[in-house]
Parts: sequence; C-alpha cells; structure tokens
Amino acid sequence: MRSRAPLGALAALVLAACSPGAPTGVSKTALDTAVNDAIGDPNTCVLVGNTGGGVIYQYGTHEVCGTSWPSCQGGSAGTVANLLEQVAKGGAPVTASCPSNTDSSRGVAWSAGPVEGHAFVYAARMEGPATPPGRVIAEKLKAAFKKAGL
Repeated sequence: MRSRAPLGALAALVLAACSPGAPTGVSKTALDTAVNDAIGDPNTCVLVGNTGGGVIYQYGTHEVCGTSWPSCQGGSAGTVANLLEQVAKGGAPVTASCPSNTDSSRGVAWSAGPVEGHAFVYAARMEGPATPPGRVIAEKLKAAFKKAGL
C-alpha cells in the first residue's frame, strides 16, 4: 500500500502558495503539513493572527477562506476572517457546527480562540459532507500547532 504522506505534503505546499507566511520562528512548511495532517481538506481554511489583529498565517486558498457560510450561532453568514477579527478583539472562543445546506447532507464547522502559549489567535472553518464538529477541529488544531512548534 502506498503512503499518503508525499501527497499530503504536496497538497500542503499547493494550498500554501501565495498565502501569508508563518509566525516568526515557525516553519511555514511544518505548520502547513501539521494542519494538513490534522484537518486538511479542500474546503478547509485556517487563519492565525495577532491578538491586535492582522493575519500572519493562512492555510487554504483565498477563495475557500473568503467564502461565507452560516455562523451556526444564530447570526448572519460570515467568513473565517470575520471570526478571526472577532476573536482578536477579545471575543470568546468558538466551537460551532451546523448544516450548510437545506437538506443537511453537508455541514459547516467553526473553531476559533487563542493559540495556547502565544499571543496569537486562530480561526478555522471546514465545510463538506463529513465535517467533524467544531470542538474536534479545535482539539486537532491544538495538537497540530504544538507539533509545528507554535
């Protein structure tokens, strides 16, 4: 059986093209690979920013990251950047999930909060037919950030 590791690394590199770098002292390649291994999917977006605002890392294409989806919290639809801005301004951590279409055959999940041990915040969103809950995404990203040295 062939290993998926080379394909995962290639996918991480392709998704990372033209994206912001990584926090100082953290390898962008290592962070891309860790996020890809944890929750990588063509409809995944992960942003890391400073607590004062501003994106310093992006996983996912600009199109995927710029797409609006239901907030799953009773508000209007939004983007990952909207959620990152909310958390950067001191908003509460988020783990939310809900259907993303009318027949509930697809779901969207959100996760956002502080990056443990750093003055950074993150926001993430996945959408698809088998999307895990937001709380699962939060746990997987916590491990991925640690694995990458963040």
